[in-house]
Amino acid sequence: MSVNPAPGVIGPLFAGLVDDAAIFPPGNLPVPEAVAAHRRHRAAWYADLVGAFLISSAKLPELVALADPADPLRVVVVVAGGADGVGPALRTVLDTPGLVLAGAETAGDVAAVIGAYHEHLPEDLSGAIEVVNQDVTRLKADLDLIAATRHRAKFRTGGVTQDAFPSRYALAEFLRECAVRGLPFKLTAGLHNALHHTDPETGLVHYGFLNIVEATASAPAASAVAAGDGRAWESFAGTLTTESEQLAADVRRHQLPHAAEIRALFTGFGSCSVDEPLDDLIALGLVARPQDPKEDRP
Repeated sequence: MSVNPAPGVIGPLFAGLVDDAAIFPPGNLPVPEAVAAHRRHRAAWYADLVGAFLISSAKLPELVALADPADPLRVVVVVAGGADGVGPALRTVLDTPGLVLAGAETAGDVAAVIGAYHEHLPEDLSGAIEVVNQDVTRLKADLDLIAATRHRAKFRTGGVTQDAFPSRYALAEFLRECAVRGLPFKLTAGLHNALHHTDPETGLVHYGFLNIVEATASAPAASAVAAGDGRAWESFAGTLTTESEQLAADVRRHQLPHAAEIRALFTGFGSCSVDEPLDDLIALGLVARPQDPKEDRP
């Protein structure tokens, strides 16, 4: 099996990997600009990289005003207010011609959010439920609840301040516990780039989405290793902070052929930039531009 990318093709490891979170910090694009940019992305040669358009429930009225039945927009609603906000937000999308509900994301009491999803989310859709890893016992209990449903776990990997970024051990624990349960997950915040790095403008230390790919691939083996115990666990957690471009070569050789297994767990991440993940994949040789330069960007 060849692992060299075909020009102008987004392979299965990266298909639908990046949900468009342009309206969220630090991008903060106005809704009209974000929608216009999303439509350009969806018309571009790299459209298969792009997942749904993420809209906050607070800004749903602005999106409703832009809805176009002739050009439907797939949206995932990031619901504020926990379980109580789920019903009204999803009903707004379902009742608006030109908007197609693709899912929901909600933080709050996990059991209550699951109940709201089962009541309001169509059965052919899954929702993401945000969890935190401040207490391992609580994390495991929350993931057990989600794993018994058709829904996914969601974990925050960054923000606009350094304290919003989890430790590598907290993130590794989340990945391992999802792997133990065969529980799909999505990540949000801070994953604009492929590799772990320090942002030269903000000084914030970010995780990279290729680090997540590599860690997800090794998480089943790590599930047998006690957190914080032994070199195997340290090596697994260390994958999340590798900054060497060798990681891209490892992904190309070892992980591209196992895309289906990896993406069954790591379903994607929200990013306020689509261009940055794409540009990194191209620079690292994991995606190739079209041979026709006229099709390079819309």
